[in-house]
Amino acid sequence: MLKNNTIMKTIEGYTVQFKQYLQQLGYSKSSVYMLPVCVADFLKYNSTVAPQELTQQHIDAFYNYLHIRPHKHNTGALSDSYIYHHVYALKLFFNYLEHTEQITCNPMSAMSFKRPKICTREPLSTQEINRLFETAQTRKETAMLHLFYSCGLRRSEAVALNTQDIHFSQHLLYVRQGKGHKRRVIPMTPGVSRALQQYWEQETVHNQNKELEQDPKRSTDAFMVNTNGQRMRGDSYNRIIKHLVEKADIQRPCTLHHLRHSIATHLLENGLSLENVRDFLGHSHLEATQIYTKVGTYKLREL
Repeated sequence: MLKNNTIMKTIEGYTVQFKQYLQQLGYSKSSVYMLPVCVADFLKYNSTVAPQELTQQHIDAFYNYLHIRPHKHNTGALSDSYIYHHVYALKLFFNYLEHTEQITCNPMSAMSFKRPKICTREPLSTQEINRLFETAQTRKETAMLHLFYSCGLRRSEAVALNTQDIHFSQHLLYVRQGKGHKRRVIPMTPGVSRALQQYWEQETVHNQNKELEQDPKRSTDAFMVNTNGQRMRGDSYNRIIKHLVEKADIQRPCTLHHLRHSIATHLLENGLSLENVRDFLGHSHLEATQIYTKVGTYKLREL
């Protein structure tokens, strides 16, 4: 049994160690942040029991609790995918305890849980993509669409993108640290490279006019910056795409990730091999690429 005055210290210690374990394995920044949060929820729920003494009964009780726990930020219950995210976190956490010889028997090894239904994203048609580009009124909006559609970047990759990662004259964009710490090189068409360079040159002139060397908060490395000159964040990208989708009158879901799905599908439809699309997206396995893409039946017949 844990004493009350050591509970929070114990939970914090385990989550910090688990976070370091994930970093060593090369998990993405979002996973390194989110998975320990899920484990902390589990440890707080079972706060009177030491982690080495947790059993399948404790895991089952927490799993059932998640199905009735209210959402902290929105109304209603937790989604199936969010609940399964906790399950995934616990699998990794007990693997960590086993690998570090803190437990001899892994209670998760013989347990199975219902997987959430995969919500497939419908790719946009080429006509809808064209409408988005026609709707873009600024060089920033056009550059953003090229990053997510023409270059197929993930949101985290666009956020981390620096000016030095883009070689305009060679028409190449470098992803220095993608998902799972993977690096890749993305070829660009001359038109895409030119659009990105025009945005960058516009920002350069803007920076010079405002004497930005006196602003310590301004980002000097980031390719995409906000009105304050700081690196663009994911929520800012989300707001821009939402605005463009509404203006383009696209009457179905369209997020940043839909653009990534769309370019993968369009590349396949135009005859690019699945292996090349995998490399373009930065996937480790073809199975992940197959899930990301959805080619029309008539196009499959043509291919």
